[in-house]
Amino acid sequence: MSGIIDVLHFAVDGLTTQQQAIANNLANSETPGYTAQDVNFQTSLAQALSSSGGGTATVTTTPSQALPATNGNNVNTGNQLVAAEQNTLQYQATVDLLNSQFRLVQGAAGGSFA
Repeated sequence: MSGIIDVLHFAVDGLTTQQQAIANNLANSETPGYTAQDVNFQTSLAQALSSSGGGTATVTTTPSQALPATNGNNVNTGNQLVAAEQNTLQYQATVDLLNSQFRLVQGAAGGSFA
C-alpha cells in the first residue's frame, strides 16, 4: 500500500464490506441454519502498513465460529448491533480523514477550501 489516500480508501472498502455482512447477519438472525459471516481487513491492513516495501491488504469474509443455537443459527443479535454501531463510527471517522486529505491536496494545488 502506498499513500494515505490509498490506505483510507481501502479502509472505507473494508468497512463497507463489514457493514454489509453485519446487515446480512441481522437480516438472517431468525433463519434456521444460517451461519453468520465475519469480515476482517484490519489485520491485513496493519501487516501491509508495517511491511518494508508496502504490502498488499485484503478483505476476507469467513463463517463465524460462534456456537449455533438449537435452530442451527449462530447470529448473536446483540453482538451484531454493537458491531454495527462500531462500524458506523469507524466509517464516519475514516471518511472524515479521507475528506481532510482531499482538502489538503486541493489546497496544495491552489484550490479553495469549500
